[in-house]
Amino acid sequence: MKRSILFFFIISLWSLSAQNIYRTQILKPNIKTLQIGIKDEKFLLPVIELGSSEILQIRFDEMSHESHSYGYKVIHCNADWTPSNIMTNEYLRGYTTANITDYTLSVNTTFLYTHYNFFLPNNDINFKISGNYAIIIYEDNNVDKPVAYACFSVVEPKVKINTTLRGNTDTELNGRLQQLDFEIALNGYVVRDPNAEIKVVVRQNNRIDNEVKGIQPTFISGSKLSYMNNRQLIFEGGNEYHRFDISSIYAASEGIAEIKYKQPHYEAFLNPDKIQKSRIYMQNFDVNGKFLINFQDGFENANSEADYMYVHIFLPTQQPFFDGQLYLGGEFNYNLLNDNSRLKYDGNSGMYYQTLLLKQGGYNYQYWFVPKGSTKASVEKVDGSYWETGNEYTIYVYHRAWGERYDKLIGVKQVGN
Repeated sequence: MKRSILFFFIISLWSLSAQNIYRTQILKPNIKTLQIGIKDEKFLLPVIELGSSEILQIRFDEMSHESHSYGYKVIHCNADWTPSNIMTNEYLRGYTTANITDYTLSVNTTFLYTHYNFFLPNNDINFKISGNYAIIIYEDNNVDKPVAYACFSVVEPKVKINTTLRGNTDTELNGRLQQLDFEIALNGYVVRDPNAEIKVVVRQNNRIDNEVKGIQPTFISGSKLSYMNNRQLIFEGGNEYHRFDISSIYAASEGIAEIKYKQPHYEAFLNPDKIQKSRIYMQNFDVNGKFLINFQDGFENANSEADYMYVHIFLPTQQPFFDGQLYLGGEFNYNLLNDNSRLKYDGNSGMYYQTLLLKQGGYNYQYWFVPKGSTKASVEKVDGSYWETGNEYTIYVYHRAWGERYDKLIGVKQVGN
């Protein structure tokens, strides 16, 4: 009997550790340009208010004109993006799954693709509760073989978040770093044990590698939780993102050295970047890593008229970095550190390089250096780091009262400098 209990305990622990942590990402090479955001908004994060009229729009391309049958499933997640331990009917009204029936074939493009599109909530699926959600997109009714994940949040505003962002930190004065301070005003919302019940997650430019979680209030005063002068909330300022525009095949726009037609496709060659040595901050407009699909020469719908092209990125340097790996950071790869974003080094030409297959539009990217043994990237190695840099911080406040089985999202606040 004891052995059976021990075996069950071990299996339970293994199952818990094997749980998925959902991130927005593409899982199959024939799927490209996955996007999730607010309908009719260009750059807002996929966060909607519970019971509001806000609509999420999810898009992606399948790189052919062949017939495919795609569907999706919606699941509720904990604050750490693992699946919640609640039943479907506790968080959804209507169905759990649906088919994707809205699709359009690409028109006059060198790369053939089919553009798929759907919205949430809709007539078949709506949300009962707040929190994190993941969409599992799959083919041929096989939910166990997903082609992509798309993540979003539903907030039920119960608290007010007041923020301050400054260059004056405990470690330096107006140098390389930024300090984020904030207070959570409960405004009558009942939290009996803030240290145990409240979870806070902070992201810089929607990055995952350097997100901050597990922080406790510096002090609690009445109905106010203060997170002030917390060293966990000191971030590398980094530098503004590089940007380029491939929305036209006829003109080399910003950041582009040359666009060529190499049968049967187009290729864009970016101006070589430089390792920042001046250490002088230069203000430059960016959208903090986001991208926008755009086709200047189209007539109706950029989503089905924009072509794909190979984009070549170069960073000359006399020798590679031997103490870590260099990646391209940005929403084009969903801020993930993987083979799709890792740069290669060519000793003959003396440069790092990467080739990306991207849909026409405008893109942001940074050079992220990951030291050996670390999973956290630094911008400073290549582009420098400055307290003046314009970054976007998002604070997510979750609440799970004693006895409850899921994390409510009770507040979201964005702040930028």
